[in-house]
Amino acid sequence: MTGTKLMEKIVSLAKRRGFVYPGSEIYGGLAGTYDYGPMGVLIKNNIKDLWWRMFVLGRDDVYGLDAAVLMNPMAWEASGHVSGFSDPLVECEKCKRRFRADHLDESGICPECGGALGKPRQFNMMFKTHVGATEDESSITFLRPETAGGIFVNFKNVVDTMHPKMPFGIAQVGKGFRNEIAPRDFIFRLREFEMMEVEYFVKPAEWERSFEEWKEAMHAFAEAIGLPEEHLYELEVAQEDLAHYSRRTVDFEFDFPFGRKELWGLAYRTDFDLLAHAKMSGTELSYLDEEAKERFVPHVIEPSLGVDRTVLAVLASAYREDELGGETRTYLAFSPKVAPVKAMVSPLLKNKPELVAKAREVLAELRKIHPSIAWDDNGNIGKRYRRQDEIGTPFCITVDFDTLGERPELKDTVTLRHRDTGQQERVAVAEAGKRIREALA
Repeated sequence: MTGTKLMEKIVSLAKRRGFVYPGSEIYGGLAGTYDYGPMGVLIKNNIKDLWWRMFVLGRDDVYGLDAAVLMNPMAWEASGHVSGFSDPLVECEKCKRRFRADHLDESGICPECGGALGKPRQFNMMFKTHVGATEDESSITFLRPETAGGIFVNFKNVVDTMHPKMPFGIAQVGKGFRNEIAPRDFIFRLREFEMMEVEYFVKPAEWERSFEEWKEAMHAFAEAIGLPEEHLYELEVAQEDLAHYSRRTVDFEFDFPFGRKELWGLAYRTDFDLLAHAKMSGTELSYLDEEAKERFVPHVIEPSLGVDRTVLAVLASAYREDELGGETRTYLAFSPKVAPVKAMVSPLLKNKPELVAKAREVLAELRKIHPSIAWDDNGNIGKRYRRQDEIGTPFCITVDFDTLGERPELKDTVTLRHRDTGQQERVAVAEAGKRIREALA
């Protein structure tokens, strides 16, 4: 299957099964925006929750934060975004379409209509807005283009309230906004997106050790969400291509259906941000090591992970087609930890009250293990299995007459079906719960 064909199938399944919808679709859409449907919300939240457990709750040295999207515009002047957060833009003199200059060849010809392209000019990608009742230069601010800014301006607050020992991190998950010239590739490049970031503050001489530790943590997260190691690559960013704040950056690239592209980033930001904000705000942003009686401006390691790109990578990694029972089948081989639904419970026949009642009892029991256990009694059992395969449900549990004791030796047992193989086995209800618990461990 070609990359283009695979991408088309992923996009189609994502809409058909409630993962991702085009933004504002009934009005013709809005480029660079997508809405997450019922299944998409679940998988997105599972990814964020797992990241939070691994990068924040599972550590003693990282503190959570939820900073405001709107900030004093001076913060973006200090960070360099007002003056330097831009991409080269060219406009077709014929059709007036605009493109990123670095995404075009050197022909100078419009890829859409064949017209001549104008000269490149810089285009700032921050969205402007106004705060308050007046709309003049004094009320301009921006929707944040990254979540890191809110962390840096709260550095002093976290130090003063939590009294952390060095090294320590501040983490948050939140929305960012960039007026991309050419959003593309489904949810890969968006104008409204979500990020999971840590700013990890270290002593200047210890940054290399922390850099390697966070690189290992990112690989561990990739494994936890089911990204194949053979499709994940580390790219050492060349010195001439580094961002203005970075002394070293490693891009984690992934084999998407449309090619190998950046998935996550790990940057050594030095002390650029704290020094810049201290200078602009006039506030001291240093750290006092009370044991060493030493005051210094910490350096920063930043593991930055895009939520939307991670969702896309998980979808692409999980997509499968095979033949089962003589029919072509599509299924999503999600890791149970990120699967939107962990198991489905179903009565063999929905018009038999005794089966439905027993299946409801099993559902209630399994939801004590995990709340995301689905109920499905619509259509025949084969169609139910196919629906659950397409949303990536690891287990399907069917309650039948043997569960009720038609054969006494099978009373209180159910049929447990495995998504990836389609194989079924007879197990006790308690054993089915154990299998679910083990898969989520």
